[in-house]
Amino acid sequence: MPTGRGVRKLGAMRRSTARKRAKPADVPGYIAAAPARARPMLRELRRIVRRAVPKATEKISYGIPYYHYHARLAYFAAFTGHVSFYIMGRTKTAFAKDTAKYRTSAATMRFPLGSKVPAALLTRILRARKREIDRSE
Repeated sequence: MPTGRGVRKLGAMRRSTARKRAKPADVPGYIAAAPARARPMLRELRRIVRRAVPKATEKISYGIPYYHYHARLAYFAAFTGHVSFYIMGRTKTAFAKDTAKYRTSAATMRFPLGSKVPAALLTRILRARKREIDRSE
């Protein structure tokens, strides 16, 4: 394993490469820029969110798709070997048992590329989060 200055140079090179990549301005741009194997899953996640909570607004936050409905609703993102879906609020604990096989942390669900996205489960989670937000207003 390299040590010393070589490590710093490698880190600097990675940071400069990341800065050169244009950040997408919107969710369709994010999906278009994602790896080809992730795109169908990202389109499916987008469809699920938009159907479950039609009044949610779609934005890019932290460089990934973000959905807002009077508060944080959900995020999703593509990675090299998987797609992640991020659950917000108390909803994540309410569905802990249902999401256990997909979870990598309290708020993160991970789906391997090419796998089926659990649409019915995500719809229930999103609608529960919407109700949670509506009650808090």
